[in-house]
Amino acid sequence: MNKNVSQTKFPVYIARSRQTTEVNKTGSWRVMCPEYEEKTSPCSAACPAGEDIALIQMFTTRGLFKKAWEKILMENPFPAVCGRVCYHPCETVCNRKQFDEPVAINSIERFLSDTADKNGYRPSFEKPETKKEKIAIIGAGPAGLSAAWFLSRMGYPCDIFEEKSEPGGILRWGIPPYRLPAGVLQGEIDLIAAAGAEIHCNRPVSALFLTDIKKKYNAVFMGCGHGQSESLNIEGENLAVDGLNFLSELRQGKTRRLHGRVVVLGGGNTAVDVARSVLRLGGTPLVIYRRRREDMPAFPQDVNMALEEGIELLELYGPAKIEKNNKDYLLTLQKMHVAGLEDGKRAAIEPDVGKTKKISAQMVVKAIGAGPAETWHKPPVAGKDILHLSNAILSFDNAGFPVIFGGDLASEIESVVHAVASGKHAAIALDILFNKGRNKITKKMEICSVGNGSSFSFETYLNRNHRPRRPEIVSYEQINTDYFSKAQRITVQRLPKEEAINSFAETALNIPENFAVQEAARCFNCGICTQCDNCFIFCPDVAVIHDKSKQGRHINYDYCKGCGLCVAECPRSAMTLKGEHQ
Repeated sequence: MNKNVSQTKFPVYIARSRQTTEVNKTGSWRVMCPEYEEKTSPCSAACPAGEDIALIQMFTTRGLFKKAWEKILMENPFPAVCGRVCYHPCETVCNRKQFDEPVAINSIERFLSDTADKNGYRPSFEKPETKKEKIAIIGAGPAGLSAAWFLSRMGYPCDIFEEKSEPGGILRWGIPPYRLPAGVLQGEIDLIAAAGAEIHCNRPVSALFLTDIKKKYNAVFMGCGHGQSESLNIEGENLAVDGLNFLSELRQGKTRRLHGRVVVLGGGNTAVDVARSVLRLGGTPLVIYRRRREDMPAFPQDVNMALEEGIELLELYGPAKIEKNNKDYLLTLQKMHVAGLEDGKRAAIEPDVGKTKKISAQMVVKAIGAGPAETWHKPPVAGKDILHLSNAILSFDNAGFPVIFGGDLASEIESVVHAVASGKHAAIALDILFNKGRNKITKKMEICSVGNGSSFSFETYLNRNHRPRRPEIVSYEQINTDYFSKAQRITVQRLPKEEAINSFAETALNIPENFAVQEAARCFNCGICTQCDNCFIFCPDVAVIHDKSKQGRHINYDYCKGCGLCVAECPRSAMTLKGEHQ
């Protein structure tokens, strides 16, 4: 190259327009169209109470604890109870599980409720206008109290009739204090009562009473639970102590110290609670279950804790006979074997003929399940005047009077969170019935379903969602994991084993604030916009415009060419790319 030319400085000219280029609306080139479209997180869809878990974690991460607690209360009046005893199906479907470990949603729920109690939070929900229809609720267990909470939140006067001396049902009388302290339960019952429900204790309800109250009320909610233990149908059954009675007397302080072997017959939650209580009372529990450990209806985490405390489990043996043997009892056990699977899951069992064993015990407790205490507690099975909701059954008598069954009487799974769900479903169904008519119930309830599941959102029903959300459930593949780092799930501290088994002090400890915030920050917040601004940052057309809407931004389609970068870089799948004009 010529040296003179290479050293010559040439001016650089840059085209410059003195007019705006906005006249060139490049959005007309677009064939694909990005949209802000929030979706449903898998945890919310799996939660029977339909809690907005992704949003709760976002609030927790930002230290907005009262807001997060109120978000739970919107769908569930028992965050402190469920933060302790819920079997948390939400965590089993957490997308984070495929990345490292599921978020400890249950522990965060307890942290939020304990923080609310510590700071004396009170919900700031609007007080509704009082409705003219009045509801009678039979049973002050979790289903009845939940129905009262949601009905009261809509302005319906409610009277709860409870046969026992204090409200709470199975929560008060069937769950030992090492899992659910009485003060924790009472705090949430007080909150429900403060919402307007009248609780009448020591008021047992008979079939005749039920007929009479129909003259004073516009509907009845039946939430009296399962109060009659099932029978073993073996010789000497009368020598066994009833498991539910055992736990009830424990709560009343009537249970004496135990010694020696105590056999607990059954594999459900009551059997596990009885066994762990026996251990704390000085006895040596032996749980006998006729199927395998993996077939036990008790929630696996509770079974694991029982075994960790040293409780012995004898599988594939069933009781055949109980005899008195001086001061002790002699049990004849029948060996069972697996003969296949029921519904492809639980073991189908058959007796091993001729194979029995005998064991002695100082006490025998049966805890094999329970059913309705009275025939009129049972919901009708079929008929044209029956509407089956996911966790409640609405029926009408011959005069068209609505009776709605909830809790254990209507739910396939007997859990606290399902009882909460049944109370909510009943409240929504009754509100639709009173205002729109019975033919509108199913269609109106579908509008507030969470995802494609059987949960319903009370917030959506009240039309108070901060932003509309699609029922599509976000999968792990839809999460942009480039924006997340692997992080270990928190470990909930528990009392040392020796201390735990020698007292009824609460076993699981609350997590500290910094741990709760750290754990909540692990959440992918599937399907919701957390205002991370990736869409704004990555848009090559500067077509994302901040505004004061609920979304906080919008897309200027005059200039968006539909490249889809915003959708690809959205970490949480809160945006969707569709074909133009779809």
